[in-house]
Amino acid sequence: MLAWKPLVIVSVVPLLWISGCASPKAAHIATHPPIEVRCASPSGQVSLSASDETGSITQVGYDVELKSDGNTVSTLSELESIAIRQNPLLAKLYQRFQASSNHAQYADKLPDPKFGANVFGNPLETASGSQKANFNISQAIPWLGRLSAEQQQAFFEAHAARADYATARLDVVTKLRVEWYRLYVIEKQIETITANQQLLQSLIDVANARISTGNATQGDVLAGTLEFSRLEERLLKSYQRRTAVVANINRLLARPSDTPVTIPQEILPEVIGQSEEDLFQIAVASQPEIEAARLMTHASRWGIEIARLKKRPEFMISANYFLTDDNRPASTVVDVGEDPWAIGAQVSIPIWKKKYEAIRHEAGWKYLAQQSSLQEMLDRYEAAIADAYSEAERAFETVTLYESTIIPQAKQTLTADQDAYSNGAVEFDRVIRDYQSLLNSEIGYYQAVGELSIANARLQQLAGRNVVTIPPVPAE
Repeated sequence: MLAWKPLVIVSVVPLLWISGCASPKAAHIATHPPIEVRCASPSGQVSLSASDETGSITQVGYDVELKSDGNTVSTLSELESIAIRQNPLLAKLYQRFQASSNHAQYADKLPDPKFGANVFGNPLETASGSQKANFNISQAIPWLGRLSAEQQQAFFEAHAARADYATARLDVVTKLRVEWYRLYVIEKQIETITANQQLLQSLIDVANARISTGNATQGDVLAGTLEFSRLEERLLKSYQRRTAVVANINRLLARPSDTPVTIPQEILPEVIGQSEEDLFQIAVASQPEIEAARLMTHASRWGIEIARLKKRPEFMISANYFLTDDNRPASTVVDVGEDPWAIGAQVSIPIWKKKYEAIRHEAGWKYLAQQSSLQEMLDRYEAAIADAYSEAERAFETVTLYESTIIPQAKQTLTADQDAYSNGAVEFDRVIRDYQSLLNSEIGYYQAVGELSIANARLQQLAGRNVVTIPPVPAE
């Protein structure tokens, strides 16, 4: 019969004290990181507290409900809400953020303990009895300061993943706004061409009337008819472009490409209420792509600490228990049938100096590369804001020019030449040129309004949040 004895509980407090949480240098980094990260809440969401110098991404919401919405929508804001809920790219990045946040919650945990058993084919014969099997349990204990640093790095990477989601969300919303404004321009072009077809038909009717009185030739009617056919061609192209834009909108909404989209009725020209310099400062504080690069820089900084702590030894503690039969005669020398046990400890010896130097250098270069990437991104955003701001100013000046000068003059010229043609003072070709000039001016006006709206949308994307837009001051 086997004589079982209770296993000895091995205390690991001295080893935990030896391994510690971090060296003095590591403790300094942990106490004063550029961004303080705290443990995750029970819901699995990691939390972030950002200082003023690093900006904030708290203005971007991340609670996404991944469900379809079949309701009819009529406003841009409703379309944006659907895109945020249903766009598959946003769903993928949000799920990736959730995966990263869950990874951060176990990054500092110890490896699982190991349990083993050995059964001897031929029992080990000892004075106290035959040993037929033994059991062992072991626990690996990495340097705890390294585990803590790895968790800090994982927290920053999780928040970088969240900022990546916010960046993609801004991109999807901006693309949706751009397509919406293009749809508005195309619809206004269709309306303008249709209205001008009626005007052109009235000019053709006047030419027919003059032919009947002998004051005009058939060439006038043919010229008008040719221009009418050209308008039909422009209409067909506009309808084709409208179909393509609607398909792009539905693609962003993860809907069938032929799903109807309500046409925007009116878009008023607006200008950004901030200066170019103010927009760049807003971008530095609010742009999630910049925030992601900044967070990855902090993560790579923790990578340097991880590389330094990899040279610290790792420990292994174990306990063994041997089952012994009481198949020996009673003895006063040994306890027959007593089950022996043993405890043990192992420690790794980091002797490969060049290996650990290479690990530290690798982490250092990654940190420097991430810093350079952040600086390159700041320079790129500064240039992009300057370019978009210049485009918005150009588009606004173009809108103002069309409103105040070009369109009124084109209308006056056409009206005057229409009257002159009725009296036989000018040729029909001149009236057609005036008509074409007015048509192109009206189409150009709506094109400029669309370009201004698109430039404003891109400026808001670059800034990282919605910025104030104000109607232009009416010209006196």
